[in-house]
Amino acid sequence: MLLKTILDSNINMNISIFYEKQNPYKVVKDLTYHIGNVGADLKNINENREDIEIAAFTYNDAKYIRKEIQVNNEDIYFLYIYLNLYSKDKKELEYLLEKIEGIIQAKGLQVRRAYFRQEQTFKACLPLMQNSKEIKEIAKRNVLTSSLISTYPFISSSIFDEEGIFIGTNIYNNSLVFIDRYCTNKYKNANMCIFGSSGAGKSYYIKLLTLRFRILGIEQYIIDPDREYSKICENLDGTLLKIGPSSKTYINIFDIRQESLEEGDGGYLATKISKLIGFFNLIFGTLNEEEKAILEEKIICVYKEKGITFDDKTLFKQEKNKISIKPIFKESKDMPILEDFYKILALDKRTTIFKTKLIPFIKGSLNFFNNYTNIELDNKLIIADIYELGEENLKYGMYLFTELFWDKIKKDRKVKKAIYLDEIWRLIGITSNKEVASFIYKIFKTIRKYGGSGVAITQDVSDLFSLENGAYGKSILNNSEIKIFFSLEEENIKALSEYTNMSEKEKIEIRSLKRGECLMFVGENHILTKIESSKYEKNIIE
Repeated sequence: MLLKTILDSNINMNISIFYEKQNPYKVVKDLTYHIGNVGADLKNINENREDIEIAAFTYNDAKYIRKEIQVNNEDIYFLYIYLNLYSKDKKELEYLLEKIEGIIQAKGLQVRRAYFRQEQTFKACLPLMQNSKEIKEIAKRNVLTSSLISTYPFISSSIFDEEGIFIGTNIYNNSLVFIDRYCTNKYKNANMCIFGSSGAGKSYYIKLLTLRFRILGIEQYIIDPDREYSKICENLDGTLLKIGPSSKTYINIFDIRQESLEEGDGGYLATKISKLIGFFNLIFGTLNEEEKAILEEKIICVYKEKGITFDDKTLFKQEKNKISIKPIFKESKDMPILEDFYKILALDKRTTIFKTKLIPFIKGSLNFFNNYTNIELDNKLIIADIYELGEENLKYGMYLFTELFWDKIKKDRKVKKAIYLDEIWRLIGITSNKEVASFIYKIFKTIRKYGGSGVAITQDVSDLFSLENGAYGKSILNNSEIKIFFSLEEENIKALSEYTNMSEKEKIEIRSLKRGECLMFVGENHILTKIESSKYEKNIIE
């Protein structure tokens, strides 16, 4: 840990470490002789002598070392550590020397300046393997094998994935941070959780990732509840989907898409029904098993009216006036819409209350949900703007687009892609329900096998863990290999500490982070990072 502290100090220096293995038989012989002599002295020594404690200390140390060599098969080494500091200014050099001395002494170790031995120490820090006798006697320390490993020099937290994208710099040692979260050999999955207070820099970080992944050709789908990504979508030639009272783009919740199942799989309608039940749970409130069964019956009826059944062949058609070798999958206009479902519900007294709750979606302020899909979705960057839905209705838009993007993600396992769920607490928090939260959890649990990455973003940490005693929030957190913490309020830090292996020191660091700084948990590495961008990137983002 000492070397890590020195390396993280960001002081310009060279460090040289020498190890000399000693003959264990000779060492044991010398130790036994020393133990006998000191033991005899301790029996006869005057307790008032000042050096009695030192003698007792060396006596116990000698017995411990002998035991480790004889019983635990440890080897003993002489350890030499030399530090060579540089500066163009004499005052600064003195300041750096005092700083290093303070760091080392704080660890309970001794440090000596190489007065009249600067040349020998300088040579010892060069790649010449010169450890002069003049400095060896002063610098040597005994160390056993088990302690030797703690002097391994390359222990400073840093990440430099070979095919990773640049994230920023390590705050402690200025090393560059490159992360390739799609590297399956290194990381269990490519999922990320991003936490941060408003204004801490998490949105800027997401935009930066979007820009850099766009250059790499990675498919990206972003759900934007606060209209933060419209500009970058325009600058990167992405597709912007707006849904709201003034929107001219529509997505049909009843669409069954060919990519919703992988090639060779079956059960299009059955898969769609489970997703629709989740959507209607948001509208109608939590449904019991009887209500779910009735709704499923009505959903089957509305698709049957369009000629779609559990037979997957009914989802394919042959174009008129054309000889088609391969059947064509039906389009949005061949699917039912909410109004068709509304009419089916009106025919049964058992579903009157459901029909009533659907009125805003058919004839009222939310009637933009009652349309056929009218936009092509073949862009590698799609932003779903749901800002106009308002606070109460955001969850409907989030679910609609999450279901759409999930189908896109399953299309081709070989293609890298990512889905960003901003303010994810709306789908897995107290305002949601088990069915919807389970759907989101399923995405984070299985997206890896489709070559995808789920990104959960929120500032309302406590709400994230409010449903089912935090079961879904915790599951998503545990299924995210990368966790990023921007500056957070005390209550949010406390909530997160219950579900992460965050140390007390890291809690303090999160409180004191500046805008654009974050604590990153990347696998087993915990790194304080400053997010960096070029002026060109900043102009595009802002």
